[in-house]
Parts: sequence; C-alpha cells; structure tokens
Amino acid sequence: MTDQFSRDRSAKLVTFYEAYRTVLDATPVGGKFMRYRWWTLPNPLNAAWMAYSQMLDEYATELANIINDLTNHVHRLRAWNAVLAELDDADKHELSHEFIDTLGTVALGQPYAIKSRFAFAVGHLSHQANQAADERDWKDEFPDNNLYLNDIEPFASNWKKYRAFKLKLEPLAGKKFKEASDDFRNAYNHSFSSRFVVGMTATIKREVIDGRVRYVFGGTDPLTAAEMADLLAIECEHCYRAFEAFRALVAEQIAAIVAIEGGGKSVSGGRVAG
Repeated sequence: MTDQFSRDRSAKLVTFYEAYRTVLDATPVGGKFMRYRWWTLPNPLNAAWMAYSQMLDEYATELANIINDLTNHVHRLRAWNAVLAELDDADKHELSHEFIDTLGTVALGQPYAIKSRFAFAVGHLSHQANQAADERDWKDEFPDNNLYLNDIEPFASNWKKYRAFKLKLEPLAGKKFKEASDDFRNAYNHSFSSRFVVGMTATIKREVIDGRVRYVFGGTDPLTAAEMADLLAIECEHCYRAFEAFRALVAEQIAAIVAIEGGGKSVSGGRVAG
C-alpha cells in the first residue's frame, strides 16, 4: 500500500510535469526536422541494386529519426529549464532524478551516435554504389568493424560529393562539444560524469604531469538544462548540414545508378562519363 509520503511526492511530480507540458506546448520547437523519403530510384530496379535500395531506405529513415529526436530533446530541455528556474535545490533534485537525468544522458550521447551512424550509412552505401564504376570488377569486400570516417574513406572518397559531406560531419561531436560537456559521454561510461542541475563530481582528481603525481581538489559543477540545450542546439546545426550533404552524396550515387541502368558508361567513383 502506498504511504502518504509517496502520494505527496507523486502529486508534486505531476504538478512539475504539468508545468513542463504547459511551457513545452507554448514554445516553438526551433531547429529543423529532417525529411523522409526524399529520393527516387528506378522502378523496376535491377536486382544488383536491391541492397543499396534497402540500405538507403533504412539508413536515411533512421538518421532522420535520431536527428529529429535530438531537435526535440533541445526543446524539452529548454522547457524543463523554465520550470527549474522557479524551484529550490531540493525540488530541483527531485525533478532531475525523475525526468532530467535520463533525458540528459540520452541527449548528450546522441551526437556521437549520429556521427557514427552517418559513417556507417555512407560507407555501406558508397560500397554498394561503387558497382556503377567497377561493374564486373566490383568485389564485395567491406570492413566488419565499427566504422569511422577513416575506415570508409577508401570506399567513398571517389564520389565528388563525399568531401563536402565529410567536412560537414567532422565538427559533430568534436573537440568543442567534448570540452563544453565535460567529456560527459566518456566520463559517464568510464569514470564519474558531471551531474545534471544540482550536485558536484570530481571533487578530487589524480594527475600525472611530467612524471609527477599531484591531487587536485575542487569539483565539477553540474550541467544545467540550459547549458545542455545550448550545446546540443549547436550539435543539431552540425547534424542538419551533414544531412543535407548526405542527401547530395546520395543524389550523386543515384544519378550514377540511373545512368548505368540506362546503358551509360561510368568512370571512377560511379560518376558517369559524358
């Protein structure tokens, strides 16, 4: 049977959530939302391109999903920040424990996941699209390990639009985000990350400098909901630019596929000779 303390706590949390939903519903989302099903492949499609077609359908959809999730998370964090501004530390701790901790942990990890998923998608799609250039010389050899930009370079670099894509993707989850978020993802998985809203961590750090050990006392302040929202809004912009560059690369690959299907000749990277 639920005791009075639990009932009172639940009632307070419901009040907080109602306040959050009021702010959320009254505030524009901001950012952009990635489109779905923006490409067109030949119909009917030669069986040689079925893997490319199915991969594109899944990868482009899932990339749009996770980027749109991140955009929504920024909106949610800003709404929670408005609610938190009116609370004392005890209530902030309750709200963070119930709502913010999970949201912040997921959201701060998403830029890294999105970057890796882009690399995975472009690597696999480029490998399949390279049949347009290699034709009978194409070999279905591709790395089985986790894919980073360096891993996909041999498969994607011959496409004209790849370099622009790479330049747009590289800043995502980069050094600036890592430093500004107190290297949250790495610390969360391997040591003790910054807390959210209230509380401190890393009150003592062991450092080795030039062979000398020292202990640093102090602590890392919590990441506020506003700080997380501001950081992730920047990452969203990187995502939007990378997604547009991804679309341009896919358009180049599809153009090569269409030309080959129509009896055209290809050159390096699947580009069609005039």
